[in-house]
Amino acid sequence: MEKESLLLTEDECYAKLKDAIRTGALMPNQRLVEMDMAKAFHAARATVRTALARLEQEGLVERERYRGARVRMVTEREAVEIMEVRTALECVTVRHAAQNATEEDCKALEEIIAEMERHYRVNDLLEYSEGNARLHGTLIRMARHTTAAKVLDTLNTQSVRFQYRTILSQGRPELSLAEHKEIVDAVVRRDPDAAEQAMRKHLQNVLDTLRALHTQE
Repeated sequence: MEKESLLLTEDECYAKLKDAIRTGALMPNQRLVEMDMAKAFHAARATVRTALARLEQEGLVERERYRGARVRMVTEREAVEIMEVRTALECVTVRHAAQNATEEDCKALEEIIAEMERHYRVNDLLEYSEGNARLHGTLIRMARHTTAAKVLDTLNTQSVRFQYRTILSQGRPELSLAEHKEIVDAVVRRDPDAAEQAMRKHLQNVLDTLRALHTQE
């Protein structure tokens, strides 16, 4: 009985599997064998099965008849479409973030942007990219827009493998840092119009980079 109580709940299992996909611990096209997942995540097979079904509904996992589940591969074309939707939603959320920003929120944003700049200065683009994700996540949290946050959570998980590719594009790191500073400055000033404009410019540039990558392949 004590052993069973230590097993993950459905929500815990779902969250851990989703995080593993988000971070790349589970790679695109990797097969998700229920028994292996149950052992790795210390959960019952039925729990894993239900969690995989939820992730399938979100477009993160796909199932093939007689072959089981695997992490769904998002194509370059889909990544462009996802970024188009993200642009619309993040422009909404950054307006709310600017309107709702507390002093504590602003301090958190300034700390993240300072950390991103340190990573940029030493050319640590992997850590810079992680800071990028934290900054956008903080802005979404600050917005307190539940519907947008739920949709963006799924979209960001689906397209996470493209995030690092865009930052590696020639000239992007320097432009990215300047764009993020502009966003943070507008939010700290509680200027929703400027915040939306800065976010739209930033994500449009990311979108243009993604399209260029897609054209090259």
